[in-house]
Amino acid sequence: MSAVEERLAAMGLSLHEVVPPVAAYVPAVVSGRYVYTSGQLPMVDGALLATGKVGAEVSAERANELAAVCALNAIAAVKSVADLSTVVRVVKVTGFVASAPDFTGQPGVINGASNLLLEAFGSAGAHARSAVGVAVLPLDAPVEVEMIVELAG
Repeated sequence: MSAVEERLAAMGLSLHEVVPPVAAYVPAVVSGRYVYTSGQLPMVDGALLATGKVGAEVSAERANELAAVCALNAIAAVKSVADLSTVVRVVKVTGFVASAPDFTGQPGVINGASNLLLEAFGSAGAHARSAVGVAVLPLDAPVEVEMIVELAG
């Protein structure tokens, strides 16, 4: 078990199986020293945990929790192609929030993912980030997260 998985276990979390793609892509790709994950939805055991727009059907607080699930799924996607003990830095996180027209709290929602990554990877989890409001996401998911990590040389 990697140090990342030990930290997750200490939080009462574990990595799930990689979410199977819902279209023509793979969950993660290694290119040189970097792993690029596909966008991860808040799915557990093949089921989407919530649907709808944040600020309408889904509260910002619930969306923050869902963003953490997305980050957990992104870690699982990284693990599917690389040993987590070789991750030296989470470089970039991009979070997409399906937002009601008047919702402007996207950064707070994506903090759910960022905070989980900081807890899981320690100082190596500090990352650059974008939090983007969008009209709709696949399967009517409220949030989606992708990330880039750097591996040891």
